[in-house]
Amino acid sequence: MTADDSMSISTARLVLRRLTEADVDLLTALDAEPEVMRFLTGGKPTPREVMRDERLPAMLAASAHDEILGFWAAFTRRGGDFIGWFELCPTASVGEAELGYRLHVRAWGQGYATEGAVELLRRGFDTAGLERVFATTMAVNLASRRVLERAGLTPVGIRHEVFDDPIEGTEHGEADYAVTRQEWNGPVSRPTAG
Repeated sequence: MTADDSMSISTARLVLRRLTEADVDLLTALDAEPEVMRFLTGGKPTPREVMRDERLPAMLAASAHDEILGFWAAFTRRGGDFIGWFELCPTASVGEAELGYRLHVRAWGQGYATEGAVELLRRGFDTAGLERVFATTMAVNLASRRVLERAGLTPVGIRHEVFDDPIEGTEHGEADYAVTRQEWNGPVSRPTAG
């Protein structure tokens, strides 16, 4: 991370900053880890050219019109290591956004995913004025499902989709999660970001 980052978000253990074009190699290395991509592509990496010419431009475009909504590169506060990214992206429905994250394997199991997700949810509801946030993961991705639940989202159902090139586990469906502003601000104490 560089000192001239204009917009960043800090939690107890993370610093999130907006993605830039210069992040192409960081993102390509992340997508090169077979375990990271297991529930996305069956473990196939994203070629650098695809990341540079398609994925990253789309991520940057999603971040261009709002201070909170969009994609965030995630770094450890101690050491400044790049561990992955988080997203809180608007949808076609006004007041709704999708939560997502992708972290290096070395960052798994340490609570980083929950910490980053909780902070983006907090800012999404308190600052960006969101009314509802949802997330989707493969039903067999139990680790990701636990993260979503710890972050305060609740399961809303399992969907079955047809894919041209299904990966292992697709037959069990996609697990949908959501939380509304009212639920987030409700009587049950909300999760904390670290």
